[in-house]
Amino acid sequence: MSLAALLRPVIAVACATALTGCLFSDPLESFGGPTMGSTYAVKYVRADGVADVATLQAGVEAILAEVDSQMSTYRDDSLIERFNRAPAGTCMAMPRDVLELVRLGEGLSLQSDGAFDLTIEPLLNLWGFGPKSRGEQVPSAEAIAAARERVGHRHLRIDGEQLCKDVKLQVDFNSIAAGHAVDRIAAWLEQQGVASYLVEATGELKGRGRKPDGSPWRIAVEEPRTDQRVAQKVLELDGYGVSTSGDYRNYFEENGRRYSHTLDPRSGAPITHRLAAVTVLHPKALLADGLSTLLMVLGPEEGVIWAERQGIAAFFVTRAGEGYVTHATKAFDALMAAQGERP
Repeated sequence: MSLAALLRPVIAVACATALTGCLFSDPLESFGGPTMGSTYAVKYVRADGVADVATLQAGVEAILAEVDSQMSTYRDDSLIERFNRAPAGTCMAMPRDVLELVRLGEGLSLQSDGAFDLTIEPLLNLWGFGPKSRGEQVPSAEAIAAARERVGHRHLRIDGEQLCKDVKLQVDFNSIAAGHAVDRIAAWLEQQGVASYLVEATGELKGRGRKPDGSPWRIAVEEPRTDQRVAQKVLELDGYGVSTSGDYRNYFEENGRRYSHTLDPRSGAPITHRLAAVTVLHPKALLADGLSTLLMVLGPEEGVIWAERQGIAAFFVTRAGEGYVTHATKAFDALMAAQGERP
């Protein structure tokens, strides 16, 4: 899921007519670095009373480090990996954020009849897409059936402040952890007096406010192509998180058949429909992150129906021969219209 920030062209205005002179406008600051096996970046407008860059960066990186230590499936010492290694029947104390994400995942699973599932890691590893995989491969029907015995929210429960499992399942937060981190960073920046910002972590984004020149934070949604990066849609993010899921970069081929890294928990196998990518806009980056995965699993027909019924702002890109066709939900069109773009 790759999104690139675009700078809106600066329109020259006469400083003398502005309420605040151009020479005295609040500066645009930025910082970033590595996180969770990828990168993060923050851009913000530093107004009076806002802490310096070093202080804000230290606070943001403390949040990212905490999320990583709690939810990463790529480090053996994380809380969730300790839980994943534990035997069936284990209950383990977990922090509030972990339990809240489990509850959210269970809710999305119930609403989608199992199309979204945080316990899918055994299947991801089996197909070669998970953190403990041993290479991409097409597993046998027997191996898939055995892995599915350890998948499903019905095997996971919360008991007070403890997370419990009935079978030796594994929880994978990769479909929502980055969105959760973005929301936490955005909330923390606002607590520090930052009113205008663009936050990105491992491809998930959220923006609020305006840049010093008065223009909104804008990002480009790419066409689902592997040969080059081409902007397909430009979005304004004042108060919204955005997430794109797609199967056009992470896949493998065997015997002339293409296998997507997006697995359908209901079948235990990669998706086979024509949906190439889906973008979701939501006030919470966490939900944009999870919903884009959910809709990618559901596909171009079932996904559109589900998103319309739930009032989700989503933009679908579907393969059609050598090209693509797009479809936006009513909620997405309404947001574009509010931003001055015709549906």
